[in-house]
Amino acid sequence: VQVVESGGGLVQPGGSLRLSCAASGIIFADYDVLWYRQDPGKQRELVASISSGGITNYADSVKDRFTISRDNPKNTAYLQMNSLKDEDSAVYQCSVRQLFNYWGQGTQVTVSS
Repeated sequence: VQVVESGGGLVQPGGSLRLSCAASGIIFADYDVLWYRQDPGKQRELVASISSGGITNYADSVKDRFTISRDNPKNTAYLQMNSLKDEDSAVYQCSVRQLFNYWGQGTQVTVSS
């Protein structure tokens, strides 16, 4: 099983980024997808999730700014991040979950002027 995130980078406050999470080696449609983030010195935070059935959940800190989605035929999930703030800076990591969690390596998001 391989999980690969992409799309991170440097963006100014108020800007947008779209992260991708591509998974292989699994029947992607059967797995929940979760996006976490962690900044050094802080606890890992579950940012958003989308179930295999398409039900979404968001942390209060990102609600109305971030949107999680999935494209099962492409074995890929996305995290659209709008109105980014300095405090959104972190390593964003994707996990696919059924009985077990499989993790990607993460992608750095830096929000700075």
